[in-house]
Amino acid sequence: MSRAKTPDVSIRVDDLSLTRGDARVIDGLSFTLAHGETLTIMGPTGAGKSSLAAVLAGRAGTSISVAGGEAVVEGISVKRPGRALRTLTYLTGYLPQGGGSDLPARLTVSEVIAEPITSRDRRVNPRALAVRVATLLDEMQLPLGAAPKYPYELSAGMRQRVAMARALVLDPRLLVADDLYANLDIEVRETVLEAVRRRRTSYGLSALVVTNDPDAARELDSDVLVLRAGHTVAYGADASTMVWTPDEANDHRSVVR
Repeated sequence: MSRAKTPDVSIRVDDLSLTRGDARVIDGLSFTLAHGETLTIMGPTGAGKSSLAAVLAGRAGTSISVAGGEAVVEGISVKRPGRALRTLTYLTGYLPQGGGSDLPARLTVSEVIAEPITSRDRRVNPRALAVRVATLLDEMQLPLGAAPKYPYELSAGMRQRVAMARALVLDPRLLVADDLYANLDIEVRETVLEAVRRRRTSYGLSALVVTNDPDAARELDSDVLVLRAGHTVAYGADASTMVWTPDEANDHRSVVR
């Protein structure tokens, strides 16, 4: 699949509102994410973080609707993507919340990682695909012997790294990662972090990361946007430079400490 012309920014969100059923989960959100940059989304449970991530990655299905405003990801509108949805999901690697625990149970680890490729091209060279999978397993510090196993045979941390490998298998322009470090110990966190850094340096990967771990934002050299009940309550480069809305400043600074 040929890649579209590179837009001026990776993500542009303008007064975006999202609904799930009758409930508004995002209300009037605006921000931009430049190519090669990272944005961390923080906030309490129910803030709308995961809904936003799924919509921007083109994986929300019909459960969440754009009620107002606009969001353009890699030059593609998420409001009515139409046939461009296939391109959006090609350009955007997605690590969903609970991605490691929700891997397809009937596929082997190798098949799970390769699925974003095989679902698009059944005629892919098997040898080249096997090399690609092996390279990602090695990068995620997973043994090659994990390839023929099924997800249930792996630990939670290993499954999370398989989900990360799957998100990166197409060399996406944008990574949307919801709870990037779930079930990972300190040593393995560095492995996943380095995978993002390497792609950011080598070809300008952009990343939107959902987490409430302030260390993750610092490690990723990321800007931070804090949501509460679907509204932006703070934005900045780090906790010391965050700009808070007046009625939220005292209640929610703990989110980014």
